Amino acid sequence: MAHEYRATVSWARNGETFSDNRYSRGHLWTFDGGVAVPASASPSVVPLPLSREDAIDPEEAFVAAVSSCHMLTFLSIAAKKRFVVDSYEDHALGVMTKNDKGKLFISKVTLDPTIEFSGEKRPSPEQIADMHHLAHQECFIANSVLTEVEVAGLPSH
Repeated sequence: MAHEYRATVSWARNGETFSDNRYSRGHLWTFDGGVAVPASASPSVVPLPLSREDAIDPEEAFVAAVSSCHMLTFLSIAAKKRFVVDSYEDHALGVMTKNDKGKLFISKVTLDPTIEFSGEKRPSPEQIADMHHLAHQECFIANSVLTEVEVAGLPSH
């Protein structure tokens, strides 16, 4: 079974010289359903005003994708175990370092979720840790990348 996912990434020169390397890195991501997201190179990679501080950069999107996939998988696991999750908020952090070839890459993503449960059946800290480990094993994005992903406060597997 194959699934396909599409995104349209659009950029235009808008009259800039371009060949002097002083062009806007601002562009647009458009997804199915018509959602459009302003995007840019990160200001930490391409200084302002050639990048946009008010736009999502690919590195932030990568960290958000890892966090979002982990959360959605965790919620599915919790629901199947009949735990009631009221809220889930993750303050994910991606760290970029150089690999052994000297190339920058996002080498680590640390997820730091705060999860609120309600109802009579509440998971123990061990059950929560087990659900996080299973969520990481089952997350499509985590299975698609080589980046180390950990959940803050849990032992690595």
